Amino acid sequence: MTITTRGIGLLAGAVLLLVAGFWFGYSELALLGTAAVIALACALGYALWRPRLRVTRVAEPDRVGRGEPATMTLTVRNTGRVRSTNLIAEDRCGRLAIPVPLLRLRPGHDTTVSYPVPTTRRGVVPIGPLRVTGRDALGLMTLAHSHGGTATVLVHPRIHTLTAVPAGVARSLDGRIDRVPHGSITFDSLREYVVGDELRRVHWRTSARVGELMVREHVDTSLPRIVVLLDNRAAAHPQVVDGTAETFESACEAAASVVAAARREDLPAELLLVAEHGTEGDYLDRLAAVELQAGSRGTRQDPLRIATDRLRQERIGDTLVFLTGPGGREDLGYLGALHGAYPSVVVAVFGASGQSPGGAAGMVMIDAADGTEFAAEWDGVQRW
Repeated sequence: MTITTRGIGLLAGAVLLLVAGFWFGYSELALLGTAAVIALACALGYALWRPRLRVTRVAEPDRVGRGEPATMTLTVRNTGRVRSTNLIAEDRCGRLAIPVPLLRLRPGHDTTVSYPVPTTRRGVVPIGPLRVTGRDALGLMTLAHSHGGTATVLVHPRIHTLTAVPAGVARSLDGRIDRVPHGSITFDSLREYVVGDELRRVHWRTSARVGELMVREHVDTSLPRIVVLLDNRAAAHPQVVDGTAETFESACEAAASVVAAARREDLPAELLLVAEHGTEGDYLDRLAAVELQAGSRGTRQDPLRIATDRLRQERIGDTLVFLTGPGGREDLGYLGALHGAYPSVVVAVFGASGQSPGGAAGMVMIDAADGTEFAAEWDGVQRW
């Protein structure tokens, strides 16, 4: 609750009038002071009154590509039964404050406001809650309340069409891509039985232990597997303007493009972050939420060193795509040590002032200014 300048003046005047009235025996002054106190008490009661509002919001869509339109529809309903509301309200949309008219909103009625969600920047746009400010008729006091929940709109990075996809070292006997839904070469995991599964794939011992049918899941190890490693260290993208590192935005676009191209060809692809920060979900949702992380560079706690050590030990693919910024050129030695575990290593450096060492340690090097240039350079690679 906030008392306005007018309210402070009235409070000071009330004190002076009451003191003067009772001290000097002027009943008229005491009466005026009492009236001022009553006005302040009424203003306080009005400000403390909390309207009964039901707020619903719908984002259409709640996931959108960078630069694509998205709309938030906000509906506010007066669920009270006594009086109409005459309030000042605003909804938070990222860094913007959207005014919401609640003048003379009668009981049982609602008002709807639609406004565009800013999607010019990749990220998670928080929306809400609705902030309602009550003010008395004399403008003596104000009190703000929050109504309704919050929502988020995920702004995904742009996806550039890539026509070339690494085929890997080991090729399937049925061609570059095996279209069979379930391979039969290597056991991968167990899952619950669904109608249509072959009974010969039921793992009876596990089924007896857990009390429900469990089916073997197999994978075709001849399929090429692409691993995309996105460098989200702040040291790798030092050029930040208005809170945004354009080289990192370009790297996010490249990561989305590579994974989307692999998914389009039904190839296994996995997105990894150098500095993990607990985000889960689809790769586009993860790319929308990822942010630059600080880390100890050049030490045992360097996130890139930890990530490359884990990749070398696990060997989760045969094609590694590393996406970094100008600050990551000095750390390419970590990637050279992965050449034995990953026969095909592609390194893309965004925003570098000079050319990176081409083909260092058997790696394919791509220097690009942004995502569009990366797509052109990627499709122009002659070997993987």
